[in-house]
Amino acid sequence: MGTLKGRTEFLLHSVCAVVVAVSTTVSFITPSGAAETIERRIAVLRWLDKAAARVQTMEVEVNRTFQIQTLQIIARACVGRPPEEPPESAVFLDVWENKANQPAVEVFRGWMYASSPGLSAMEHPVYDIWVLDCKE
Repeated sequence: MGTLKGRTEFLLHSVCAVVVAVSTTVSFITPSGAAETIERRIAVLRWLDKAAARVQTMEVEVNRTFQIQTLQIIARACVGRPPEEPPESAVFLDVWENKANQPAVEVFRGWMYASSPGLSAMEHPVYDIWVLDCKE
């Protein structure tokens, strides 16, 4: 009986530790989890064409569609933290791929974070996109 009680307590402590770790991470990565966010009008993005070994930086207006090769992209939201808080910019992106004679295919939809580009990355064989900043 003593070993069952010990295992139960160990399991309970392990589950509590995981819950605390996950809730802390989620509050850090969710823009609404920040004490205050500032909505911005311009998203600063960088993209890589892996086939051509070309990297470009662009500034895009929120809710305007723009195109990179076969990708169509819309930055739906761009938020940053106030200057007195640790720096962070997050952009909500919708990305579709348009190939000739084929319907558009959704490639990515979600938040990307400047401080953690690998946290929510776009999976594509030719292109990478990541967030640098939010402006204005």
